[in-house]
Amino acid sequence: MGSIPTLPGLESRMIQTPRIQMHVLMGGPKDGIPVLLVHGNASSSTYWEETMLALPPSFRAIAPDLRGYGDTEDKLVDATRGCMDWVDDLLGLMDVLGLQKFHVAGHSLGGSVVWAMLAAHPERVLSATVICPGSPFGFGGTKGLEGTPCAPDYAGSGGGIVNPEFARLMAEKYRGSEYPASPRTVMNSFYWKPPFKHPREEELLSGLLSERIGPDKYPGDFEPSPHWPGVAPGKFGPANAISPKYIGDSVERMLTATPKPPILWVRGSDDQIVSDFSLFNMGTLGKMGAVPGWPGDEVHPPQPMVGQTRYVLERYAANGGYFREEVIADTGHSPHMEKPEVFDPIFHAHLKAASS
Repeated sequence: MGSIPTLPGLESRMIQTPRIQMHVLMGGPKDGIPVLLVHGNASSSTYWEETMLALPPSFRAIAPDLRGYGDTEDKLVDATRGCMDWVDDLLGLMDVLGLQKFHVAGHSLGGSVVWAMLAAHPERVLSATVICPGSPFGFGGTKGLEGTPCAPDYAGSGGGIVNPEFARLMAEKYRGSEYPASPRTVMNSFYWKPPFKHPREEELLSGLLSERIGPDKYPGDFEPSPHWPGVAPGKFGPANAISPKYIGDSVERMLTATPKPPILWVRGSDDQIVSDFSLFNMGTLGKMGAVPGWPGDEVHPPQPMVGQTRYVLERYAANGGYFREEVIADTGHSPHMEKPEVFDPIFHAHLKAASS
């Protein structure tokens, strides 16, 4: 059983896979069409519960805690593999469950995991849904629609750009809201669009606080850099795993891979975490004057995260794939949780179309 209470109708299990022991939430009929749900950073499987319960009766929901999060066994994330530690963990889980093909949905960092899965093993995927995903080129350190590095060492991405106060308070399991960087304040300010408050705020905060903290976990290690803002990615932990330094040829492999599962891309109209002017991006913070010494738009502009995603998906479609972009009005970084009455019908239609 997991450490966070779950909603009625869901099953909490520990499952031993060849790579790692995973905590997994499950719902729906055991012979249903599988839907693998991949949570984001500073969260856990708890963030999927309402989505799981809303699935049509022909689907089986499977929401694991990723390596580094929740009640899954504590093992390091080798960031030099990009998101592949997570992809391999998830495929190992589905193998143990005897599920060769499945739908996959990823939120935020989970969307970055989905990009990697589509590049490495698209033959396993019936359809993909990405909700406010990180750019396919990685989070931070790039400019332009084609994901050009701002610096040769990818300065401005990785573990060094995480707010250390946020990580410190996470490590202390701090549940208050006195500080701007307190986990509860960050969740209610950025995970959704204020003044929205989720009715299961305490359980979701517990999910946020479940992430493993440390120099080789979150926020991760980093290297000093001669390039602004002075830090480059290290080799361990989630923040480094989504750095463009370790994406490699993942985008090109996704664009040339066969088959090409249909992709649904959903984003919130007012997302401040993944946007073309993200408040979690060094280029944006430099331009705003919040990080000193900004070298200007020519060298390190705000990363056009949404523009990069659309650029890649349009190339995906031009290469024989299919994608649909949906923007959910008046929502932030978690539109599936803020407006499930809008998200669920779109998501269910995508699953049914790809299952038929």
